[in-house]
Amino acid sequence: MSKLAILAQRVTALLLRPIGAGRVVAVAAFMALGVVAAFGLAPDTTLDTVPRERITRELALPALAPPVADEGYWREERVRRGDTLGSVLARLGIDDPAAQNFLRSDARARPLYQLRPDKAVRVRTDAGGRMLGLRYLTQSADLLAVDRIGDGFFAQTMTPGATVSLELRANEIRSSLFGAADAVGLPDAVTVQLADIFSGDIDFLHDLRRGDRFSVVYEMRRIDGEATGAGRIVAAEFVNKGVSYRAFLWRAPDGTESYHGDDGKSLKKAFLRSPVAFTRVTSGFSLARFHPFLQAWRAHKGVDFAAPSGTPVLAAGAGKVALAGTQGGYGNVVMLQHGGAHSTVYAHLSRFAPGMKAGARVSQGDVVGYVGMTGWATGPHLHYEFRVDNVQKNPLTIALPNAQPVPAGQKAAFQVQVASLADELALGRGLVLAGGE
Repeated sequence: MSKLAILAQRVTALLLRPIGAGRVVAVAAFMALGVVAAFGLAPDTTLDTVPRERITRELALPALAPPVADEGYWREERVRRGDTLGSVLARLGIDDPAAQNFLRSDARARPLYQLRPDKAVRVRTDAGGRMLGLRYLTQSADLLAVDRIGDGFFAQTMTPGATVSLELRANEIRSSLFGAADAVGLPDAVTVQLADIFSGDIDFLHDLRRGDRFSVVYEMRRIDGEATGAGRIVAAEFVNKGVSYRAFLWRAPDGTESYHGDDGKSLKKAFLRSPVAFTRVTSGFSLARFHPFLQAWRAHKGVDFAAPSGTPVLAAGAGKVALAGTQGGYGNVVMLQHGGAHSTVYAHLSRFAPGMKAGARVSQGDVVGYVGMTGWATGPHLHYEFRVDNVQKNPLTIALPNAQPVPAGQKAAFQVQVASLADELALGRGLVLAGGE
């Protein structure tokens, strides 16, 4: 007989054996891997009786909130070309004849019948498609609000509260700065700011290269959630020919604003590199060139910027008007004295800006006149000279002095601001680099 059968018989006999008084035996059998084990309690073991007690406690039930009326939910739809109010409401899922009748008949809702493409119409509806509210920003920048009150509606226009948020755009230049900016939805006004901020270091007419990159953090004004206009650039980075330039907006306690690098030094030069925005150089600084008007070789100690007649000409730096009048081959000319040794000349103007007379004060970027072809000129352009101690220097190559840095007492606050904005620029840089891989 096998050992397993013998063990089984012994266990069976044990289970069938009568248990004597005062002895308690427990047997457990485990049939695992052919092993049987028996366990028991020692003789004369007793179990204490466990006392039991019933406890009843009343618990306070939480107060049940009354049913909440359907507050609906907001949806937004953009106006498409050829849309009517009815077609916009249909896309929003409005099934409410009473609301549509009110919007057709109430004079205060009339702006809804002057819908412009890409404008937003926001409505609040319930589960059944009834209109509970409507919001629309009118062409006059007023907010039209229509709300259901009981079984009727009430419409009003109000001056909306505006919020300002920061937006980030970044891209790589493939063909032109404006093309790259348009591709990522950067507003034209911000693109112009970007070029102006870095104009002291980058000649945007000649220095841009395919593969240059930019990252911009700028303010966007919103009314009722809809963008209504771009504000100032607060941080920007431009990589030109592999060299990185960065700028941060600093608003001083007295309200003045200026752009500075990471170290607080002013990014703005004391003089603009070019006094005309987005033009091309038709004649550079030269000691010998063939003069198209005089038909002779002579020195050209200035730079000619071609631009359409009437293009604004800007003061290259802050200073005082030394001359605003007509002078020989210059034609209509403005001469500015900038203090110290520096002066600038703006010639061949078609006309002068209002207030341009000897002794008048100008700030950098103020309009001093408009491009023309007076004097010795064969076509509309600006002849621009930059002088040091009344000696002409090449304005495109001379090292321009910087404006004032962030004051020492404001440097700590400026560095705190830079740290957070630098992270945003790094994010934009990463997006552009990742997109190019």
